[in-house]
Amino acid sequence: MPQLHNSIREPVQALGRYSLLMFHAFGALPEFPRYRKNLWEQMMRVGVDSLPIVMLAAAFSGAVTTVQTAYQLVSPLIPKSIIGSIVAPSMVLELGAVVTGFILAGRVGARIAAELGTMRVTEQIDALEAMGLNSIGYLIVPRVIAGVVMFPVLYIAATFVGITGGMLVGHFGGFVPIGVFVDGAREFFQPFDPIFGMIKSFVFGFAITSISCFKGYYTAGGAEGVGRATTQAAVASCVYILLADLVLAATLL
Repeated sequence: MPQLHNSIREPVQALGRYSLLMFHAFGALPEFPRYRKNLWEQMMRVGVDSLPIVMLAAAFSGAVTTVQTAYQLVSPLIPKSIIGSIVAPSMVLELGAVVTGFILAGRVGARIAAELGTMRVTEQIDALEAMGLNSIGYLIVPRVIAGVVMFPVLYIAATFVGITGGMLVGHFGGFVPIGVFVDGAREFFQPFDPIFGMIKSFVFGFAITSISCFKGYYTAGGAEGVGRATTQAAVASCVYILLADLVLAATLL
């Protein structure tokens, strides 16, 4: 019975502490101009430094989707343009945002949790508070804003590279000519698709950075606690990406 009580109480307490942290973070937004330099640094780390691995993963995602679509739809009754009709929407609606989200959860989320966790266990955050700085405004707000701003940029890059990768592999692999691929992509294009992808990218960017900041900011237990917070940040970010993906698809599509 005590174990059941703890299994219910701990998630509720964690949700309350997360909500309180985000409440104080939004309350610190008026102080944002004081920490503008920190924001630019975080935007470089979240966006520019992540761009190569995001583009690489997106290119392979588009290429594999093209090959698998061609493999599954081999039939003289099905036009080859269907490959473009499947690959392009798949990148715009799903893969461009989700693949980027998983990469950022592992790369950016783990780094944020490790940074803040180390600062917590070495009492650097306490030192910031002692000097009169708002640690939430200085540490949390720039990281969350950087995630919300830079994730859509990475999503656009991933979607473009993924579709281009799928188109080139289809052409040079002999599956579908470039012109036919483009015709198929245009045939089933919906104007709302990229808007939906952008909405997902904003939500994913906020989820990854805010969860990672929460895990790192409340780290306890020395070096072992930092390692535990880093793992929890990456895993929780991936889980909430999948959950948000389902909720957004069910409510907006």
